[in-house]
Amino acid sequence: MQQMNRLSMGPQLRTTSVLVVHLLLMHCNRGQSKLIGPSQPIVATVGDDIILPCHLEPAVDVAAKTLEWTRSDLDPRFVFVWRAAQDVLNIKNPAYIGRSSLFTDELKQGNISLKLTKVKPADQGRYRCYIPDNNEDSLVELVVELLSSVPSISTQTSQSFGFLSSPKLL
Repeated sequence: MQQMNRLSMGPQLRTTSVLVVHLLLMHCNRGQSKLIGPSQPIVATVGDDIILPCHLEPAVDVAAKTLEWTRSDLDPRFVFVWRAAQDVLNIKNPAYIGRSSLFTDELKQGNISLKLTKVKPADQGRYRCYIPDNNEDSLVELVVELLSSVPSISTQTSQSFGFLSSPKLL
């Protein structure tokens, strides 16, 4: 009889162990979102208005959190800082004042994307989207292309023979 009790206890113990581990994992991961950015560089042309994507999945309200967009190669490094539900201007790099913003209406849905207006060649680089409270970041690479000039065709008159030479692409 004791032998049968031991045998019948085995599957119940395994089922209970699996259930406990599952519940612990669910508890540990509950409410944890992951910061997501693009897997490819964002390409912009000088003068464009662009968005550097960054969001939490699943969506979590970050309106009351501190949010930072930085570039480590700048001094000061801050492109945009959101603290106490407002844009913090006194630590922002002067090159980004009036040109960088968040979609404040979408912070409640976890959207931390940065809008950058009137892109300049100097804006090219690696941006860091960061939530200090979560100690979580995502990197976004911005590539800035110069406007290409429109090709023009030129013809020249040959002095020696008085006729037009073949057109040349300049």
